[in-house]
Amino acid sequence: MSVPRFHVAKRIAAHAGDVISLPEGVAHHAARVLRLSVGDAVTLFDGQGGEYAATLSHVDKRSARVTIDAFDPVDRESPLDVTLVQAVLATDAMDYAVRKAVELGVTRIAPVLAQRSQRSLDGEKGEKRLMHWRSISIAACEQCGRNRVPMVDAAVPWDKWLREVAAASLPIAIALPGARESLAALAVRAVPRSMVIGPEGGFSEAESSACVASGGIAVHLGARVLRAETAAVAALAMLAAVAGDAR
Repeated sequence: MSVPRFHVAKRIAAHAGDVISLPEGVAHHAARVLRLSVGDAVTLFDGQGGEYAATLSHVDKRSARVTIDAFDPVDRESPLDVTLVQAVLATDAMDYAVRKAVELGVTRIAPVLAQRSQRSLDGEKGEKRLMHWRSISIAACEQCGRNRVPMVDAAVPWDKWLREVAAASLPIAIALPGARESLAALAVRAVPRSMVIGPEGGFSEAESSACVASGGIAVHLGARVLRAETAAVAALAMLAAVAGDAR
């Protein structure tokens, strides 16, 4: 059985032998969901790098404490610095794209609102969905062993994101069916800093043309047309295989 991993938002900064209280949500998950008990081993990380081996020393219905055993500075980050720019998808598909992107080592996730995106994300609704995506990012790190949590940005209109990234002159690849060059071929020459994936139904002609006009390189992911959430996974896996830590 693998040792359960928990993300602690507050910086831990502890040493071997220190006893710390787990945050309420983490304590609840450990005690009530996983049904861990005193003496069980856990791993904690705070997103600053490295992880702490610890042992549960107190568990009840309301709280849990652990004794720190050791700190391990292990780094499982990808050598690639890639942002997934994902046009907002329907709820389940977007959740899948965020989760798998984190597992595949993406540095950042930038949701954008394209013409064919599922819905607008204004006000409280947008804030709730952003917090939901960020919780998925944390959970994916707990599962896959990453000790640094990728940032998930608030969703912005496609044209706003494009103006900002073009001004920064960052290399962009946009997945477009029918593009002449494959992403794998591009990655041999240069890994894009931003990997752009469209919504269900794809980007409009005006949106994709604007990206290419701003310096984006149109690439394909193979001979078949992929679902949007599949395209995100395929693109990031391809980059990892050609130029990242999956080689």
